[in-house]
Amino acid sequence: MRVLRDAFGRTLSYLRLSVTERCNFRCVYCLPSGGREIGGAPLSVEEIGRLVSGFARLGFEKVRVTGGEPTTRRDVCQIVERVAAVPGVVKVGLTTNGYRLAELARSLRAAGLTSINVSLDSLDRQRFARITGRDQLDAVVRGVEAALDAGIPAVKVNAVLMRSLQAYEIDRFLDWTELRPVTIRFIELMETGDNRDFFLEHHLGAEALGRELGERGWTARPRLAGDGPAVVYGRPGHAGQVGIIAPYSAGFCETCNRLRVSATGELRLCLFGRRRVPLRPYLQEDSDACRLKLERAVRQAVGEKPRSHALEAGRFGATASLAAIGG
Repeated sequence: MRVLRDAFGRTLSYLRLSVTERCNFRCVYCLPSGGREIGGAPLSVEEIGRLVSGFARLGFEKVRVTGGEPTTRRDVCQIVERVAAVPGVVKVGLTTNGYRLAELARSLRAAGLTSINVSLDSLDRQRFARITGRDQLDAVVRGVEAALDAGIPAVKVNAVLMRSLQAYEIDRFLDWTELRPVTIRFIELMETGDNRDFFLEHHLGAEALGRELGERGWTARPRLAGDGPAVVYGRPGHAGQVGIIAPYSAGFCETCNRLRVSATGELRLCLFGRRRVPLRPYLQEDSDACRLKLERAVRQAVGEKPRSHALEAGRFGATASLAAIGG
């Protein structure tokens, strides 16, 4: 097995795999008008297994199942189990809105899930309903607690930073980390093809929150090899942590180690890139020919992975919404 590197010397080892573009929430910054039909059925469990096996042979050790909302697929536990069974894959994650998590947490853990990210932008019931279009805050919070109780090793809550996020809500998120080993991650709002007006009205830079955490006694943890883009903070006496993801900060993409595949099997080199490489034709059978063609297609495409996104220039590539490719 050879290590896969891009043209800038970055080692690629993390696959983010969308398994559906469908979502049952209507978040104001992502799908305020609902989802759109994709061109073709999503990858089957068998196709997903062949895809992940190919990436594992290229040195990919971490896979995150995303959407849309992956739990809208009734076979989501089978997908996780199939991914976890691939030789070479050591970490299997899932990103979810948490709507079904209370009922699925133990099954997902038994299937081999090692980490879960739950999108939860507010702990205020009315604000949560305004953001998501669903009055389901209690169900999502129960899901997070169920994931912790199920023993999923890494449980993270993702909250998008917006100007309407009040100080008391930040307090409530931080209080959650005192007794529970949950990581709260505040993510800077990103512009996409569908949300420009909303972005201009609600975007809030992450720098001020970092300063506020410092004033409250939180300190940044040293970065380790293989860490993601979040700057992680800890505080004495707290079981959990806080992270900040600031995609508009300088050098954000310097350590990027990921590739993405859409629900219909298109390779995407960057969340905000335009290049799309169809991989589904190589996933139709278990043959040496298909395996070689898949690996060759990925290797050839990686040479075009950009150094960085171009969000600051107002270019967001082919990403019309984050639901299309898993954020």
